[in-house]
Amino acid sequence: MKAVEAIQLSKVYGKEKTIAVDAVSFEVNEGEIFGLIGPDGAGKTSIFRMLTTLLLPDGGSAQVNGLDVVKHYKDIRKQVGYMPGKFSLYPDLSVEENLQFFATVFGTSVQENYHLIRDIYIQLEPFKNRRAGKLSGGMKQKLALCCALIHQPKVLFLDEPTTGVDPVSRREFWEMLKRLKEEGISILVSTPYMDEAALCDRIALIQGGKLLSVDKPEALIKAFPYPLFAVKANHMYTLIQGLQKSALVKSCYAFGEYAHLIPAQKETSVDDLLNEIHQLKLSDIELLPCTPTIEDCFIQLLH
Repeated sequence: MKAVEAIQLSKVYGKEKTIAVDAVSFEVNEGEIFGLIGPDGAGKTSIFRMLTTLLLPDGGSAQVNGLDVVKHYKDIRKQVGYMPGKFSLYPDLSVEENLQFFATVFGTSVQENYHLIRDIYIQLEPFKNRRAGKLSGGMKQKLALCCALIHQPKVLFLDEPTTGVDPVSRREFWEMLKRLKEEGISILVSTPYMDEAALCDRIALIQGGKLLSVDKPEALIKAFPYPLFAVKANHMYTLIQGLQKSALVKSCYAFGEYAHLIPAQKETSVDDLLNEIHQLKLSDIELLPCTPTIEDCFIQLLH
């Protein structure tokens, strides 16, 4: 049985019938971390809300643990944990009070499932009497995860859990997810951060409500169909603009302190590309082959 199965799942909004999710199909295996990777407005949150029974689909179907999201919504709500992108706990309740409240709602106790949250709660314990609204971003995130786990869900939905969180807390959070996976919990996480894609077992790249590709991160990178170069010069804007107009170049886009360049033909040599760049009258030129990333794969799938 699949932890999650979406079949041609669709969602539209408003009188204009704006398509937010466009016939999306994917599966999440039991005990895996599955990433839904895409920018803001790609449709990630709408998919999560349909899978957690908070929104009705306008087309297609979906199952969570073999249960239909429309027919069996009450049963699904008992079996899943959901951490929305926006902090949604009670800001005027303390850390401890929030946790006890959510345990009570699900008919359990903090003591009964403490083993699931122990590693996370140890970091929160010094602040257990602090109001949730007064916590730092990283601590709010940890408390929200504890509240989503306290009833021992079979599937955990995390909607952009690391957005706006510092790099150290992001790294700690993903370490927590690995430990939860070892407990047998299936995890579906969405993120706009392409570097987090490599931390998932499998990913789905999404843009404009449509899935571009579903595969293991390493398989996507291995299947990248073009040679790729990192290029740099003293005036990056002039460099990128000039290369985008070149007949020798398929695409060129900013990528950190470098630009990434894909030649129009696989046979195009480094010398050919260097000659083209020298015509732009630039200095401090660097051009070297590089390994594609998930972000490169995403950009090429958009074209």
